[in-house]
Amino acid sequence: MLRHDFRPGRLVAGAVFVFAGVLFAGDAGGLWQTPWFVLIPLVTGGLCLAGAAGMTARSIRRRRGSSHRTGPTASGPAAPGSNATP
Repeated sequence: MLRHDFRPGRLVAGAVFVFAGVLFAGDAGGLWQTPWFVLIPLVTGGLCLAGAAGMTARSIRRRRGSSHRTGPTASGPAAPGSNATP
């Protein structure tokens, strides 16, 4: 059983920020040249893609939510300490 829900939007956003960090770390280390303005479309596009992935996952989770998570049934036994009579 998973400890928490899978969040693909956060995964995509994290991957984009790690890629941007590696890109500029390579520039700082002298491995290649990266213009400063590359960061703007990279991060903006990554955040838009992460938002789309998050909204898609949320709509899928919402659609499956009513049948996936079940609560206590009305025909089940009464909770201890309640005033319900059988």
